[in-house]
Amino acid sequence: MKLIVAYIQPHKLNDVKEELYKAKVFKLSVTNALGAGQQKGYHEVYRGVDIEVNLLKKVRLEIAVNDEFAETTIEAILRGAETGKIGDGKIFVVPLDEVIRIRTGETGNQAIG
Repeated sequence: MKLIVAYIQPHKLNDVKEELYKAKVFKLSVTNALGAGQQKGYHEVYRGVDIEVNLLKKVRLEIAVNDEFAETTIEAILRGAETGKIGDGKIFVVPLDEVIRIRTGETGNQAIG
């Protein structure tokens, strides 16, 4: 079992969801996030004051999958999120030791579904 965590551009969320659905991956969690990477932010002037904005808006996806769906899920995220420009995001793949479905008490692969 794997936990796939992806940080993507907010405007690419619908494209990523579409690609995931095509790949038969329907269960995911989405959270708004702020982050800094190679983009290093930007400067803007607000009411005459120069402000450095170095934490940019991102969307965090968390998807728990069985091992046989990991590569398919990663490829779907890549297809949906890629623009070819700096700031497209990152994908982290973390092994899951245990998963428990609270409602039924199922564990492991059956709990992920």
